[in-house]
Amino acid sequence: MSVILENIFIVRVMKIPERISFRKLVCCRMIGCLFCLLGPIWSTAQVRIDMTDKSVDVDRWINTRFAKGKVPPFSFDYGGVASDRVIRSWRYGVENVVSGDSSVVEKVYTYRSPDGLVVSCRVKGFKEFGAVEWLLRFKNTSAQNSATLSQVKTVDAEFRYTESGPFKLHYAEGNHISKSDYHPRTRVFQSGDSLTIKPVGGRSSEGNFPFFNIESPAEQGIMVGIGWTGTWFARLDNRNENSMLFEAGMENLVTYLYPGEEIRTPSICLMFWQGADRMTGHNQFRRFVLAHHSRKIDGKFAEYPLCSGFNYRDPAPCTEYSCITADWAVALIHRYAQFGLIPDVFWLDAGWHTGASDYLNGKSWANTTGNWTVDTTRFPEGLKPVADAAHRVGAKFMVWFEPERVIKGTQWAVEHPEWVLELSSDPDTDYLLFDLGNPEACKWLCQYIGDMIEENGIDYYRQDCNIQPDRYWREYDEPGRSGIKEIRHVEGLYAFWDYLLERFPNMLIDNCASGGKRIDLETIGRSAPLWRSDYYHYDDPDGYQCHTYGLNFFLPVHGTGILQTDPYSFRSSLSSTLIYNWKITDPDESILDMQELIHEYRDIQPYYYGDYYPLTGIGDQTSDSVWLAYQLHLPEKDQGIIVAFRRQHCEQESLTVCCGGLDAAADYEVFNVDTGIRETYNGAALAKGFVLKTEQPRESVLLKYKRVEH
Repeated sequence: MSVILENIFIVRVMKIPERISFRKLVCCRMIGCLFCLLGPIWSTAQVRIDMTDKSVDVDRWINTRFAKGKVPPFSFDYGGVASDRVIRSWRYGVENVVSGDSSVVEKVYTYRSPDGLVVSCRVKGFKEFGAVEWLLRFKNTSAQNSATLSQVKTVDAEFRYTESGPFKLHYAEGNHISKSDYHPRTRVFQSGDSLTIKPVGGRSSEGNFPFFNIESPAEQGIMVGIGWTGTWFARLDNRNENSMLFEAGMENLVTYLYPGEEIRTPSICLMFWQGADRMTGHNQFRRFVLAHHSRKIDGKFAEYPLCSGFNYRDPAPCTEYSCITADWAVALIHRYAQFGLIPDVFWLDAGWHTGASDYLNGKSWANTTGNWTVDTTRFPEGLKPVADAAHRVGAKFMVWFEPERVIKGTQWAVEHPEWVLELSSDPDTDYLLFDLGNPEACKWLCQYIGDMIEENGIDYYRQDCNIQPDRYWREYDEPGRSGIKEIRHVEGLYAFWDYLLERFPNMLIDNCASGGKRIDLETIGRSAPLWRSDYYHYDDPDGYQCHTYGLNFFLPVHGTGILQTDPYSFRSSLSSTLIYNWKITDPDESILDMQELIHEYRDIQPYYYGDYYPLTGIGDQTSDSVWLAYQLHLPEKDQGIIVAFRRQHCEQESLTVCCGGLDAAADYEVFNVDTGIRETYNGAALAKGFVLKTEQPRESVLLKYKRVEH
């Protein structure tokens, strides 16, 4: 029977004429079997890309790699046959997409199989940054179910260089809710080495991080960003001393498509860089992210805000997450205004919804998600009075939501059981997953949350996700259609966020998923992780230093919280965005200190969008007996800052650092913010070695420098 089915496939998909002789049919089957035997060999050599030109012309790169008659730098299996064997014979098309940006080229390439599968690849090239990115879609245009689609790799290419030697993969830890979140790592590849990385739980940056830098031995490299807020994978295989095979895509996709059905897969970004210092690539990528993968409002980059909560962990006995009231929040806004401590945004976190305040009966914000109505006992007029109070003092208002995690017995679980997924494999869990992949449910959610935002005067939206969705997706996949539930959910998430951003053009979205567990190329353009880790140890500011240090290699926009007002702790949380959770009702806290720290932050915040130079390597950053230091540089102004920390058990009184990005022939004035001392140094001297000092352990250094014009 299997022989007959395989022969039918060869006739149907390979388009062998139906009036074929038995002898020819047997030959075709033998060829098909030969393809199967060769598959493991052929599938690792889809496309070879010779990187002979160190400077990549992205327009020419795209036209060459996606040209007619060429195997493109992506791959898949269709009906058990690898795409590189057949795609050149499929009907080919290309369409230019008109872009308002002359530095960006965009095209859509299509490949149509004889049985009606259409593969479209939307490719964008960014001339200024040497970056190329693309997104694959598959559509069944026939009247029958398609053959099985599997082994989909958004990128599948072997990059070959002119020089031989070890390759280096520069990457970061994913989010583990730990001190080592985003810790920088380097893996050195020898010929024959391979590595596969992927996240866990269905959240894109949990466990592993979807951004990395492949450094070749030829002073060239590729910055990589993967866009998929689900389970992606990346595989690197050092084929020999001058080439690296790179594959990436969605992990669990083996499906056929219904008539008319279309799916998308992960997006990929490859940014080519050249230079002896791999930070050239990292900083080029940071600038690229700011230009093309960050939120824009009225066509301009939207800076993320300095935020404040409402007296973190107050009021007693059940903290802001259950006991906060409208009167409390409004009174605190007035108190912040009284002392000149107004943030850009007042941040109302979890616990404002119905049921969250019933702490005497064991209820909390965490076990009542799904009751998405405002608790009228604590907020009798809704959240609008709090929003109005924030607006009166010149601030915005942001509110926390968690729509995907629905607790059994809550409003949404009872009213819309058809829109939630329950695990039969784990009947003891109270967690249900709101089915964003259901078009009706997604449309309803958009309207429901959008209306709540409008009615309550909410400016910015904060979305949490304290659930690992992958096992729900797997359980609810139809037989023979593995991966479809994940695709539909991720598509629904993007549609929901896009709806909010279109309906509220001035909105910013804070992307929180147990901290920063959903950071990827697709989410950073729609949102930013303002709370990048649920590592809540405010008594361990060293962990916050680590998070800043590691994330800055790849992303310029991220933030965290600060509770203390001593300079060491405050500076440990410095990032491009920040939330201060000071207790302004505590008589032991200094309002003057708070005012000075806000002034200091606003003065240096712009530098966090500049170029980044780690000054203390990539060794163990978590130790409490080391220095940690970094530099941020604005090349257009030729000025920057240096931030350094001598940790509690570090016996070394000084640290020599080599500054980056400076003009060796220029002079720079260096200002010590703490001592007020100004000194002038030559750029070459600062690059060769500059000494940082503190008198005591657990002290910080903050220096500002600028070019001296003679």
